[in-house]
Amino acid sequence: MPLDFSRPLYALAPLAGFTDLPFRSVVKKFGVDLTVSEMISANALAYGSKKTERMLEKSPVETPYSIQIAGSDPEILKRALDVINPLAGVDIVDLNAGCPVPKVFNNLQGSALLSDLDRLGKAIETIKAYSNKPLTSVKVRLGVTEKIPAEIARVCEEAGADFMAVHGRTRAGKYKAPVDYDAIAEAKRAVSIPVLANGDIDSPAKARWVLEQTGCDGVMIGRAAVGNPWIFAQIRQGIDAPESALIAEVVLEHFDQMIAHYGDYGVILFRKHLHTYSKAGYPGAGAFRHAVNTIEDPARMREEVARFFAQPLLSEQREAPEKPVCARDEDG
Repeated sequence: MPLDFSRPLYALAPLAGFTDLPFRSVVKKFGVDLTVSEMISANALAYGSKKTERMLEKSPVETPYSIQIAGSDPEILKRALDVINPLAGVDIVDLNAGCPVPKVFNNLQGSALLSDLDRLGKAIETIKAYSNKPLTSVKVRLGVTEKIPAEIARVCEEAGADFMAVHGRTRAGKYKAPVDYDAIAEAKRAVSIPVLANGDIDSPAKARWVLEQTGCDGVMIGRAAVGNPWIFAQIRQGIDAPESALIAEVVLEHFDQMIAHYGDYGVILFRKHLHTYSKAGYPGAGAFRHAVNTIEDPARMREEVARFFAQPLLSEQREAPEKPVCARDEDG
């Protein structure tokens, strides 16, 4: 089995527009156990979208690696799997049964499957039967408006899911409602397959608390890793907040990977990452964010990024001791 659930497992959640190949490669350096592609439309794969097919690509460092697809029609899922099955280095096919976005929901995909558990079960069964990858998983929410975590979890297990991730909100709760960790625990108690807890896990202390509170086999972290990819090392190794030198190294590596993957367009795509990286506590961050929004040239952007992140964090400036004056200093 490509995943070890004998100890807490830490996974990077799929986030549309953020968890692409360059970002996943950076996060992998900090000890995340499992990376997952962005949500990929089974429909787009079935109809041969080259842009969508490129989203399937993985970095050589991504082992194990999961591809998440959104779909519900068995025939479309089979055709999507015809595209995925020949790919080497893919360990898991994950079904998205949690996305609350209207265009996904209204197409009977994502969290819409939670209002039709028979359809959810058939979708999982289809992936399990037609995928040639070692594992099948599913990511769910607690329900559409009503919380039915145990019922959802049992359907997933009975349909053949090898493990699942539970986001502790309903579809109606979107991303703002309080996360119901007790409901995640209810899902965990209802099944024998491994369960990952997901939702508002943003610190090592919170990760430990969620594992204790839910009894889950691991946690899945999404938004808290954006601009903060070292959160997995902080959780696993108990390290403190990173120093400015590490942040600068990571940001530049991430930028270089964006340009390598997307070409010049990577400059524009990287702006949103710079907005979050710069919130670590740098002087002049607001002006920097405003400035990078107008830069399109890769060389100029890299120069500006290197200049900004070369400065110490405000916390480092406060902690730095005053330099003692001695005769040698006075003599020049």
